[in-house]
Amino acid sequence: MTFESESRQRARRRRASGALVDFDGKRLSVARRLRRMQRTALAAQTSVTAAAITQYERGGRPTNTVAAELALALGVPIEFFRQGRPLTAVSTGDAHFRSLRATPAISRDQALAFAEIALAVIEVIEQYVDLPQITDIIEPVDDEPSPTLIASIAADTRSRLGVEPGPVPHVVRLLEAHGIIALRLPPEIDPRVDAFSTEAGHRPLVLLSPLKDDRARSRFDAAHELGHLVMHQDVEPGSKIIETHAHQFAAEFLAPTPELEPDLPRKVDWDALLQAKTKWGISLAALAYRCHAIGLWGEHSYRRANQHLRSQGYPEPGPLGPPESPYLLGAAVDLLNQAGTTTDDLARASRFTVEQIDDIVAAGSETKPRLRLAVDPTP
Repeated sequence: MTFESESRQRARRRRASGALVDFDGKRLSVARRLRRMQRTALAAQTSVTAAAITQYERGGRPTNTVAAELALALGVPIEFFRQGRPLTAVSTGDAHFRSLRATPAISRDQALAFAEIALAVIEVIEQYVDLPQITDIIEPVDDEPSPTLIASIAADTRSRLGVEPGPVPHVVRLLEAHGIIALRLPPEIDPRVDAFSTEAGHRPLVLLSPLKDDRARSRFDAAHELGHLVMHQDVEPGSKIIETHAHQFAAEFLAPTPELEPDLPRKVDWDALLQAKTKWGISLAALAYRCHAIGLWGEHSYRRANQHLRSQGYPEPGPLGPPESPYLLGAAVDLLNQAGTTTDDLARASRFTVEQIDDIVAAGSETKPRLRLAVDPTP
Protein backbone atom coordinates (compact mmCIF):
# COMPACT_ATOMS: atom_id res chain seq x y z
CA MET A 1 0.00 0.00 0.00
CA THR A 2 1.36 3.41 -0.95
CA PHE A 3 0.66 6.75 0.63
CA GLU A 4 0.55 10.04 -1.23
CA SER A 5 2.56 12.92 0.14
CA GLU A 6 0.57 15.82 1.55
CA SER A 7 1.68 18.12 -1.31
CA ARG A 8 0.53 15.59 -3.91
CA GLN A 9 -2.79 15.20 -2.16
CA ARG A 10 -3.30 18.99 -2.24
CA ALA A 11 -2.40 19.10 -5.94
CA ARG A 12 -4.82 16.24 -6.69
CA ARG A 13 -7.62 18.01 -4.79
CA ARG A 14 -6.94 21.26 -6.71
CA ARG A 15 -7.12 19.44 -10.02
CA ALA A 16 -10.34 17.74 -8.97
CA SER A 17 -11.85 21.10 -8.02
CA GLY A 18 -10.76 22.72 -11.29
CA ALA A 19 -8.12 24.92 -9.61
CA LEU A 20 -5.39 26.35 -11.85
CA VAL A 21 -2.24 24.69 -10.49
CA ASP A 22 0.30 26.74 -12.47
CA PHE A 23 -0.59 30.26 -11.29
CA ASP A 24 1.63 33.19 -10.25
CA GLY A 25 -0.18 35.64 -7.99
CA LYS A 26 2.47 38.31 -8.52
CA ARG A 27 1.55 38.41 -12.19
CA LEU A 28 -2.09 38.93 -11.32
CA SER A 29 -1.06 41.82 -9.08
CA VAL A 30 1.08 43.39 -11.82
CA ALA A 31 -1.66 43.08 -14.46
CA ARG A 32 -4.22 44.63 -12.11
CA ARG A 33 -1.99 47.53 -11.07
CA LEU A 34 -1.01 48.27 -14.66
CA ARG A 35 -4.74 48.76 -15.35
CA ARG A 36 -5.00 51.09 -12.32
CA MET A 37 -7.68 48.84 -10.87
CA GLN A 38 -8.48 48.37 -7.22
CA ARG A 39 -9.31 44.81 -6.19
CA THR A 40 -12.93 45.83 -5.64
CA ALA A 41 -13.18 47.13 -9.22
CA LEU A 42 -11.68 43.92 -10.58
CA ALA A 43 -13.98 41.79 -8.44
CA ALA A 44 -16.99 43.66 -9.86
CA GLN A 45 -16.06 42.33 -13.31
CA THR A 46 -15.71 38.72 -12.14
CA SER A 47 -17.60 36.17 -10.07
CA VAL A 48 -15.27 36.39 -7.05
CA THR A 49 -14.80 38.84 -4.19
CA ALA A 50 -12.02 41.35 -3.60
CA ALA A 51 -10.90 39.20 -0.65
CA ALA A 52 -10.52 36.23 -2.99
CA ILE A 53 -8.41 38.31 -5.38
CA THR A 54 -6.20 39.27 -2.44
CA GLN A 55 -5.72 35.58 -1.68
CA TYR A 56 -4.88 34.81 -5.31
CA GLU A 57 -2.24 37.56 -5.34
CA ARG A 58 -0.75 36.11 -2.15
CA GLY A 59 -0.45 32.58 -3.49
CA GLY A 60 -3.96 31.17 -3.69
CA ARG A 61 -5.14 29.27 -6.76
CA PRO A 62 -8.23 30.33 -8.71
CA THR A 63 -10.20 27.88 -10.81
CA ASN A 64 -9.61 27.87 -14.53
CA THR A 65 -12.94 29.62 -15.00
CA VAL A 66 -12.06 32.41 -12.56
CA ALA A 67 -8.56 32.79 -14.06
CA ALA A 68 -10.19 33.22 -17.47
CA GLU A 69 -12.51 35.90 -16.03
CA LEU A 70 -9.54 37.74 -14.49
CA ALA A 71 -7.58 37.57 -17.74
CA LEU A 72 -10.53 38.94 -19.73
CA ALA A 73 -11.10 41.80 -17.28
CA LEU A 74 -7.40 42.74 -17.32
CA GLY A 75 -6.86 42.33 -21.04
CA VAL A 76 -4.13 39.68 -20.83
CA PRO A 77 -4.05 36.08 -22.07
CA ILE A 78 -4.62 33.51 -19.34
CA GLU A 79 -1.11 32.17 -20.03
CA PHE A 80 0.29 35.39 -18.56
CA PHE A 81 -0.70 34.19 -15.09
CA ARG A 82 1.33 30.99 -15.37
CA GLN A 83 4.72 30.65 -13.72
CA GLY A 84 7.42 32.27 -15.86
CA ARG A 85 10.15 34.84 -15.40
CA PRO A 86 10.08 35.73 -11.66
CA LEU A 87 9.01 39.26 -10.83
CA THR A 88 10.91 41.44 -8.36
CA ALA A 89 8.50 43.40 -6.18
CA VAL A 90 9.16 47.16 -6.18
CA SER A 91 7.42 48.96 -3.34
CA THR A 92 6.94 52.67 -2.78
CA GLY A 93 9.70 52.46 -0.18
CA ASP A 94 12.07 51.17 -2.87
CA ALA A 95 11.52 54.08 -5.26
CA HIS A 96 12.42 57.77 -5.20
CA PHE A 97 9.41 59.53 -6.70
CA ARG A 98 9.86 63.16 -7.66
CA SER A 99 6.21 63.80 -6.82
CA LEU A 100 5.47 61.27 -4.08
CA ARG A 101 2.80 63.18 -2.17
CA ALA A 102 1.20 64.75 -5.24
CA THR A 103 0.65 61.40 -6.94
CA PRO A 104 -2.28 59.09 -6.05
CA ALA A 105 -1.24 55.73 -4.62
CA ILE A 106 -2.98 53.86 -7.45
CA SER A 107 -0.91 55.80 -9.99
CA ARG A 108 2.33 55.04 -8.15
CA ASP A 109 1.36 51.37 -8.08
CA GLN A 110 0.78 51.48 -11.83
CA ALA A 111 4.26 52.94 -12.44
CA LEU A 112 5.86 50.44 -10.04
CA ALA A 113 4.14 47.55 -11.82
CA PHE A 114 5.66 48.79 -15.07
CA ALA A 115 9.08 48.85 -13.37
CA GLU A 116 8.59 45.26 -12.14
CA ILE A 117 7.87 44.00 -15.65
CA ALA A 118 10.77 46.07 -17.00
CA LEU A 119 13.24 44.43 -14.60
CA ALA A 120 12.07 40.96 -15.63
CA VAL A 121 12.24 41.77 -19.35
CA ILE A 122 15.74 43.17 -18.90
CA GLU A 123 16.78 39.90 -17.25
CA VAL A 124 15.45 37.99 -20.26
CA ILE A 125 17.38 40.22 -22.67
CA GLU A 126 20.53 39.71 -20.61
CA GLN A 127 20.31 35.98 -21.26
CA TYR A 128 21.19 36.79 -24.87
CA VAL A 129 23.08 40.12 -24.79
CA ASP A 130 25.87 41.40 -22.54
CA LEU A 131 24.75 44.79 -21.25
CA PRO A 132 27.29 47.23 -19.75
CA GLN A 133 28.58 46.39 -16.30
CA ILE A 134 27.32 48.49 -13.40
CA THR A 135 29.85 51.09 -12.28
CA ASP A 136 30.23 51.56 -8.53
CA ILE A 137 28.92 55.06 -7.88
CA ILE A 138 27.50 54.67 -4.38
CA GLU A 139 28.53 57.38 -1.93
CA PRO A 140 25.89 57.54 0.83
CA VAL A 141 25.37 60.75 2.81
CA ASP A 142 24.14 61.40 6.33
CA ASP A 143 20.91 63.23 7.15
CA GLU A 144 22.27 66.75 6.66
CA PRO A 145 25.06 66.87 4.07
CA SER A 146 26.35 70.35 3.33
CA PRO A 147 26.08 71.82 -0.18
CA THR A 148 29.88 71.66 -0.30
CA LEU A 149 29.83 67.92 0.39
CA ILE A 150 27.15 67.31 -2.24
CA ALA A 151 29.19 69.29 -4.78
CA SER A 152 32.20 67.14 -3.92
CA ILE A 153 30.17 63.94 -4.37
CA ALA A 154 28.90 65.20 -7.74
CA ALA A 155 32.49 65.87 -8.82
CA ASP A 156 33.55 62.40 -7.67
CA THR A 157 30.67 60.87 -9.64
CA ARG A 158 31.67 62.75 -12.78
CA SER A 159 35.16 61.33 -12.36
CA ARG A 160 33.93 57.77 -11.78
CA LEU A 161 31.76 57.97 -14.89
CA GLY A 162 34.61 59.37 -16.97
CA VAL A 163 33.07 62.79 -17.61
CA GLU A 164 35.59 65.29 -18.95
CA PRO A 165 35.59 68.93 -17.77
CA GLY A 166 32.75 70.90 -19.33
CA PRO A 167 29.16 69.95 -20.15
CA VAL A 168 27.93 66.35 -20.00
CA PRO A 169 27.28 65.52 -23.67
CA HIS A 170 24.33 63.16 -23.08
CA VAL A 171 23.22 62.32 -19.54
CA VAL A 172 20.90 59.42 -20.38
CA ARG A 173 23.47 57.70 -22.62
CA LEU A 174 26.06 58.18 -19.89
CA LEU A 175 23.86 56.34 -17.37
CA GLU A 176 23.28 53.52 -19.84
CA ALA A 177 27.00 53.20 -20.58
CA HIS A 178 27.56 52.50 -16.88
CA GLY A 179 24.91 49.83 -16.42
CA ILE A 180 21.94 51.94 -15.35
CA ILE A 181 18.79 51.22 -17.36
CA ALA A 182 16.89 54.32 -18.43
CA LEU A 183 13.29 54.08 -19.65
CA ARG A 184 10.57 56.52 -20.61
CA LEU A 185 7.30 55.85 -18.84
CA PRO A 186 4.66 54.85 -21.42
CA PRO A 187 1.80 57.27 -22.16
CA GLU A 188 -0.80 55.14 -20.38
CA ILE A 189 0.92 55.79 -17.04
CA ASP A 190 -0.79 58.58 -15.10
CA PRO A 191 0.93 61.82 -16.21
CA ARG A 192 1.05 62.93 -12.58
CA VAL A 193 3.84 60.37 -12.07
CA ASP A 194 7.08 62.26 -12.56
CA ALA A 195 10.55 60.77 -12.98
CA PHE A 196 11.64 58.21 -10.39
CA SER A 197 14.39 55.68 -9.77
CA THR A 198 14.80 52.39 -7.95
CA GLU A 199 17.50 49.86 -7.05
CA ALA A 200 15.10 47.11 -6.04
CA GLY A 201 16.17 44.83 -8.88
CA HIS A 202 19.43 43.47 -10.23
CA ARG A 203 20.08 46.75 -12.10
CA PRO A 204 19.33 50.36 -11.17
CA LEU A 205 16.37 51.79 -13.06
CA VAL A 206 15.74 55.43 -13.96
CA LEU A 207 12.26 56.10 -15.32
CA LEU A 208 11.68 59.41 -17.07
CA SER A 209 8.46 61.30 -17.71
CA PRO A 210 7.41 61.32 -21.39
CA LEU A 211 5.79 64.72 -20.84
CA LYS A 212 9.11 66.54 -20.34
CA ASP A 213 9.32 67.58 -24.00
CA ASP A 214 12.45 69.61 -23.35
CA ARG A 215 16.11 68.62 -23.47
CA ALA A 216 17.18 70.67 -20.47
CA ARG A 217 14.45 69.23 -18.25
CA SER A 218 15.13 65.64 -19.34
CA ARG A 219 18.84 66.09 -18.58
CA PHE A 220 18.12 67.53 -15.15
CA ASP A 221 15.66 64.73 -14.34
CA ALA A 222 18.22 62.07 -15.28
CA ALA A 223 20.92 63.78 -13.20
CA HIS A 224 18.49 64.18 -10.27
CA GLU A 225 17.72 60.45 -10.27
CA LEU A 226 21.43 59.69 -10.53
CA GLY A 227 21.83 61.72 -7.35
CA HIS A 228 19.38 59.43 -5.55
CA LEU A 229 21.20 56.32 -6.79
CA VAL A 230 24.52 57.72 -5.58
CA MET A 231 23.56 59.21 -2.22
CA HIS A 232 20.31 57.70 -0.96
CA GLN A 233 20.84 53.96 -0.66
CA ASP A 234 19.24 53.52 2.76
CA VAL A 235 17.20 56.71 2.99
CA GLU A 236 13.42 56.74 3.27
CA PRO A 237 12.24 58.30 -0.01
CA GLY A 238 9.84 61.16 -0.44
CA SER A 239 11.05 63.90 1.89
CA LYS A 240 11.64 67.42 0.63
CA ILE A 241 15.10 67.31 2.20
CA ILE A 242 16.42 64.43 0.11
CA GLU A 243 14.75 65.86 -3.00
CA THR A 244 16.67 69.08 -2.34
CA HIS A 245 19.87 67.05 -2.01
CA ALA A 246 19.20 65.41 -5.39
CA HIS A 247 18.51 68.83 -6.93
CA GLN A 248 21.83 70.14 -5.61
CA PHE A 249 23.63 67.06 -6.91
CA ALA A 250 22.07 67.41 -10.38
CA ALA A 251 23.04 71.07 -10.62
CA GLU A 252 26.67 70.39 -9.72
CA PHE A 253 26.86 67.22 -11.81
CA LEU A 254 25.63 68.99 -14.94
CA ALA A 255 27.70 72.13 -14.38
CA PRO A 256 30.26 72.28 -11.56
CA THR A 257 30.25 75.77 -10.05
CA PRO A 258 33.95 76.50 -10.73
CA GLU A 259 33.42 75.71 -14.43
CA LEU A 260 30.00 77.34 -14.78
CA GLU A 261 30.65 80.62 -12.95
CA PRO A 262 32.80 82.25 -15.67
CA ASP A 263 29.89 81.81 -18.11
CA LEU A 264 27.33 83.50 -15.83
CA PRO A 265 26.58 87.23 -16.03
CA ARG A 266 27.02 89.47 -12.97
CA LYS A 267 23.67 91.11 -13.75
CA VAL A 268 20.56 89.94 -15.56
CA ASP A 269 21.70 89.54 -19.16
CA TRP A 270 19.48 87.26 -21.23
CA ASP A 271 21.87 87.00 -24.17
CA ALA A 272 24.62 85.74 -21.86
CA LEU A 273 22.21 83.34 -20.17
CA LEU A 274 21.04 81.97 -23.53
CA GLN A 275 24.66 81.30 -24.47
CA ALA A 276 25.20 79.47 -21.17
CA LYS A 277 21.99 77.50 -21.72
CA THR A 278 23.16 76.35 -25.14
CA LYS A 279 26.61 75.42 -23.87
CA TRP A 280 25.64 73.56 -20.67
CA GLY A 281 22.21 72.16 -21.62
CA ILE A 282 20.61 73.77 -18.57
CA SER A 283 17.36 75.73 -18.46
CA LEU A 284 17.28 79.49 -18.03
CA ALA A 285 15.38 79.02 -14.77
CA ALA A 286 18.14 76.76 -13.43
CA LEU A 287 20.83 79.19 -14.54
CA ALA A 288 19.05 82.09 -12.84
CA TYR A 289 18.88 80.01 -9.66
CA ARG A 290 22.61 79.29 -9.86
CA CYS A 291 23.39 83.00 -10.34
CA HIS A 292 21.52 83.71 -7.12
CA ALA A 293 22.88 80.69 -5.20
CA ILE A 294 26.49 81.49 -6.13
CA GLY A 295 26.00 85.08 -5.01
CA LEU A 296 26.32 86.80 -8.38
CA TRP A 297 22.78 88.19 -8.15
CA GLY A 298 20.97 89.71 -5.25
CA GLU A 299 17.40 88.88 -4.24
CA HIS A 300 15.92 91.71 -6.33
CA SER A 301 17.65 90.62 -9.56
CA TYR A 302 16.70 86.99 -9.01
CA ARG A 303 13.06 87.86 -8.37
CA ARG A 304 12.95 90.11 -11.45
CA ALA A 305 14.45 87.36 -13.61
CA ASN A 306 11.87 84.85 -12.43
CA GLN A 307 9.05 87.29 -13.14
CA HIS A 308 10.39 87.72 -16.66
CA LEU A 309 10.59 83.95 -17.22
CA ARG A 310 7.02 83.49 -15.97
CA SER A 311 5.83 86.17 -18.37
CA GLN A 312 7.54 84.33 -21.24
CA GLY A 313 5.62 81.15 -20.48
CA TYR A 314 6.63 77.64 -21.39
CA PRO A 315 8.62 76.50 -23.29
CA GLU A 316 11.50 78.79 -22.47
CA PRO A 317 13.28 80.84 -25.11
CA GLY A 318 16.32 79.14 -26.65
CA PRO A 319 15.04 75.60 -27.29
CA LEU A 320 17.72 72.91 -27.13
CA GLY A 321 15.92 70.28 -29.20
CA PRO A 322 14.05 67.12 -28.23
CA PRO A 323 14.54 65.49 -24.83
CA GLU A 324 17.31 62.98 -24.36
CA SER A 325 16.13 59.45 -25.12
CA PRO A 326 17.26 56.04 -23.90
CA TYR A 327 19.01 53.85 -26.43
CA LEU A 328 20.38 50.71 -24.79
CA LEU A 329 17.44 48.26 -24.81
CA GLY A 330 16.47 49.17 -28.36
CA ALA A 331 20.04 48.55 -29.52
CA ALA A 332 20.15 45.22 -27.66
CA VAL A 333 16.96 43.98 -29.29
CA ASP A 334 18.20 45.13 -32.70
CA LEU A 335 21.24 42.90 -32.15
CA LEU A 336 18.96 40.00 -31.22
CA ASN A 337 16.85 40.51 -34.33
CA GLN A 338 20.00 40.44 -36.47
CA ALA A 339 20.94 37.14 -34.81
CA GLY A 340 17.48 35.69 -35.49
CA THR A 341 15.96 36.08 -32.00
CA THR A 342 12.64 37.93 -32.10
CA THR A 343 10.41 39.49 -29.48
CA ASP A 344 8.17 36.43 -29.94
CA ASP A 345 11.10 34.32 -28.73
CA LEU A 346 11.60 36.65 -25.75
CA ALA A 347 7.89 36.43 -24.94
CA ARG A 348 7.96 32.63 -24.96
CA ALA A 349 11.10 32.58 -22.78
CA SER A 350 9.55 34.88 -20.19
CA ARG A 351 5.82 34.19 -20.50
CA PHE A 352 5.13 37.85 -21.04
CA THR A 353 3.03 39.00 -23.95
CA VAL A 354 4.69 40.30 -27.09
CA GLU A 355 2.96 43.63 -26.44
CA GLN A 356 4.53 43.86 -22.97
CA ILE A 357 7.98 43.09 -24.35
CA ASP A 358 7.48 45.68 -27.08
CA ASP A 359 6.35 48.30 -24.54
CA ILE A 360 9.50 47.86 -22.46
CA VAL A 361 11.79 47.89 -25.49
CA ALA A 362 10.07 51.00 -26.87
CA ALA A 363 10.52 52.70 -23.48
CA GLY A 364 14.25 51.99 -23.69
CA SER A 365 14.70 53.00 -27.33
CA GLU A 366 15.58 56.21 -29.06
CA THR A 367 12.59 58.19 -30.26
CA LYS A 368 12.61 58.68 -34.01
CA PRO A 369 10.87 61.27 -36.14
CA ARG A 370 7.72 60.16 -37.91
CA LEU A 371 6.16 61.40 -41.10
CA ARG A 372 2.96 63.34 -40.69
CA LEU A 373 -0.12 62.04 -42.43
CA ALA A 374 -0.50 63.48 -45.91
CA VAL A 375 -2.36 66.77 -45.90
CA ASP A 376 -4.65 67.71 -48.75
CA PRO A 377 -3.12 70.92 -50.19
CA THR A 378 -6.38 72.03 -51.73
CA PRO A 379 -8.35 74.63 -49.73
